[in-house]
Amino acid sequence: MRRVLKFVMVAATLAVVYAPVKAHADGYVSPFIGVNFDNNSGGGRANFGVNAGGMGAGIIGGELDLGYAPSFFGNQGTYGSNYVLDLMGNVIVGIPIGGTHGAGVRPYGTVGLGLIRSQVTGGVNGLVETANNDVGMNAGAGVMGFLSDHVGLRGDVRYFRTFNDSSSISGQGVNVDFGSFHFWRASFGVVIR
Repeated sequence: MRRVLKFVMVAATLAVVYAPVKAHADGYVSPFIGVNFDNNSGGGRANFGVNAGGMGAGIIGGELDLGYAPSFFGNQGTYGSNYVLDLMGNVIVGIPIGGTHGAGVRPYGTVGLGLIRSQVTGGVNGLVETANNDVGMNAGAGVMGFLSDHVGLRGDVRYFRTFNDSSSISGQGVNVDFGSFHFWRASFGVVIR
């Protein structure tokens, strides 16, 4: 019985000592629309997606970026069904001007790693089919402006690049080198915290 009592007392003490402290994260979700640029294939083509994250103590946080650019390489008549998808885990650093509640502005910088998936199905004569899942990075900057406690606007510009130098598509009138695959994305959206 003494062993059980000692175990219960030690377990209770450890539970009190290591109990989690109330978190003060500033979480948000931000659906966006945007445009790709500085890429011969994807320049001027639309994209959309969502960012979700949290800012611990209001300055440094983490963010998940999911972006989708349909018909990135060109229209479906020439390239068939094609797209670029990115899924990135980012570190975000932003200083809240005006506080973390109510109206205010938060300029930020972000950098991260993740997946850049590019796929072409079809092409001229329907003979080109390829899909690449490459490790990539992104880096960018932007600003969040809050109109109230929970709703605001967000705009940012990000650079995306793959790390893989060996994936490419060539033939049938299509020539894309994914080893040097990169593009910029400018986006705008609503932010809800």
